[in-house]
Amino acid sequence: MKKTKLKELLNSLTLEEKIGQLIQLSGEFYNASDISLGPQHKLGITQRMVDLSGSVLNVTGAKEIHRLQQKHLAKKGHAIPLLFMSDIVYGYKTVYPIPLGMGATWNPALVKKAYENAAEEAYAGGQQVAFAPMVDLVHDARWGRVLESTGEDPYLNSCFANAMVSGFQSGLEDGKGIVSCVKHFAAYGAVEGGREYNSADMSISNLFQNYLPSYKAAIQAGAKMVMTSLTTLNGVPATADKWLLNNILRKSWGFDGVVISDYASIYELTQHGFALNDQDAAYKALDAGVDIDMKSPCYANGLKPLLEDGRLSESKIDEATWRVLSLKNDLGLFEDPFRGSSEELENQDLLTSSKRKLARELGRESMVLLKNDNKVLPLKAHSNRKIALIGPYADEQSMLGLWAIHGDTKNTVTFKAGISEYVDTDNLVVEKGTDIIRDKDFFIHSGRDEDRVECVISDAATEKLNHDRAIAAAADADVIIFAGGEHTLQSGEAGSRTKLRLPDNQQELLNELATLGKPIISVIISGRPLVLTDIIADSDAVIEAWFPGIEGGHALADIVFGTYNPSGRLSMSMPYVESQAPIYYNHLSTGRPQKTSQHVGRFVSRYTDAPTGPLFSFGYGLSYGSVIYHKPKIDKTSIKEGESVTLSVAVENSSKIDRTETVQLYFHDEAASVVQPVKRLINFKREIVPAGKTINVVFEVKPKMLGFYNQLGEYIVEPGKFELMVGQNSNETQTVKFYLED
Repeated sequence: MKKTKLKELLNSLTLEEKIGQLIQLSGEFYNASDISLGPQHKLGITQRMVDLSGSVLNVTGAKEIHRLQQKHLAKKGHAIPLLFMSDIVYGYKTVYPIPLGMGATWNPALVKKAYENAAEEAYAGGQQVAFAPMVDLVHDARWGRVLESTGEDPYLNSCFANAMVSGFQSGLEDGKGIVSCVKHFAAYGAVEGGREYNSADMSISNLFQNYLPSYKAAIQAGAKMVMTSLTTLNGVPATADKWLLNNILRKSWGFDGVVISDYASIYELTQHGFALNDQDAAYKALDAGVDIDMKSPCYANGLKPLLEDGRLSESKIDEATWRVLSLKNDLGLFEDPFRGSSEELENQDLLTSSKRKLARELGRESMVLLKNDNKVLPLKAHSNRKIALIGPYADEQSMLGLWAIHGDTKNTVTFKAGISEYVDTDNLVVEKGTDIIRDKDFFIHSGRDEDRVECVISDAATEKLNHDRAIAAAADADVIIFAGGEHTLQSGEAGSRTKLRLPDNQQELLNELATLGKPIISVIISGRPLVLTDIIADSDAVIEAWFPGIEGGHALADIVFGTYNPSGRLSMSMPYVESQAPIYYNHLSTGRPQKTSQHVGRFVSRYTDAPTGPLFSFGYGLSYGSVIYHKPKIDKTSIKEGESVTLSVAVENSSKIDRTETVQLYFHDEAASVVQPVKRLINFKREIVPAGKTINVVFEVKPKMLGFYNQLGEYIVEPGKFELMVGQNSNETQTVKFYLED
């Protein structure tokens, strides 16, 4: 539809019809026929507003989309198609590793392909908007939603934000792809105490330097929708923050797309104590720039009275309605309300062999080898060694994580299935050993009723039988693979935890296995960095597998048996103990650093009962074989504005196996008007280093890369002395120095 026609449509709408476009409801509303019953009564909105609503939450499948869209368009009044949106966070039917695992690939190009695939599947299933990527920067593993983030670094997160948005929206101009809704704007990942829905408070410099870059990268990649955070930032709820939504997002960054609230976050302005009532909440959210009210009664019931009493102008409603109509028009919904989706297309495009192949590749690259003493890995395929695969994840298909809501665990390749392809039947024994978790109160507090809990937790007799069989199998084996980790419900949204360890029953089983004196390879399933201190002590090798997606079993087996050389590198630090959280590599310099202070003993920045640093640092990960980083070189020791310095480092593969090396470049500003981090990532390169060969990796560093944000949110570059640090992770680097002249 041409813009002139779209303007005519906007001008022809009644006030109620305009307001309807600003309301998003979930699928259950469209099956309710009696206003006195059903969800609209619970929410407190009329059937008329349900009929006029402009978008639908989490209804999927071409058949159901067609049914609802046809029913909606048949209603009286203007025929404006519904917009269908859904949580497609890391895959649709083909589920990939969780985003934290994707971050560990350090491979944005591969991740982009995964999001192109997810968009193709979602398109076939009638989806038009994905509530992803979540680009929140994360420092605190206690927060369950670190599962949805790509990690703790603003530069790396920005690379992935660009890749994910570009992947979703690839082909959008040609009628393909789906719209990317970036979330949660802004700084949701900084919630205090790592507690879900809590407040965030930080300096302007910190906000601009660390938390905003990934959102900005997503906007620059063309994201057409932004979701507000459920939290407050510096005392103001993000859903009503005019400075964030208008000054930063729209004016400074030039965003002209749609802003949508998070689930009920407009209503929750009253809970925050920021709005007096629902009507006041509606005014403050719309005035701040929120176009769509997701699953709350505020716009439906509050906007018309606000207009009638003169507090709100209709032009404000028109602006929001225009943005929603423009998005629908950009998607071609007025010409094809279904955007070509069909059951035939679903049969053709969902869970194809090529998509599974990519899921396997991404799964392998996401897994991080944390320990490999005495080169216990890789194992030799089809040898005579007996392998005992022990643990609750040994033959478990629920390895998709909490936000794979459209995936089916029945499509998941288990560890047993993957490993069985490399081991003769007579040499592999698989035993569960124990349940994933045996805490009934946990499940009940998570919303499960008693009957469902009984299905998850084995009775005492079964648990003892599982344990005894596992120990017997392990005692008879030559090598043990222990497969344990978090339960799906222990991470993700509302999955905040203070104890970041394996459930006690799993740790007890691993401890007992360790007494057998057999080599142990531990594989950890989790949605966050866990405290693996005890696991490392009990294991000869440890693989962090995250929630690896539907091809997790194949991906793990490829690594264990060496057909793929592990290349994953952590994108989030793994704490030595929970009380270190939040912990991250790019922390600010302190006046009394532990290693270089003029003070000694107790009067430095350290703990008295634990190491100061993490168990495993940002960027860490092992591969098979070995490399040597030779001394880095720079082409000049002093540069001016407009010039650049080139750093080169020779990386030698001193082993007999090819490997992929992620060469990481950091820098440090030795003296600045705002104290700077001890180091900051500014570039990285993934390079294949052939066996016995040496490659030269080159980075160009320009002055604009060396700046920082001051307390006014201004990006500045100051002359002075800088350090460039290059290496295989944030903790193991070599340094060269140069000057940026005034």
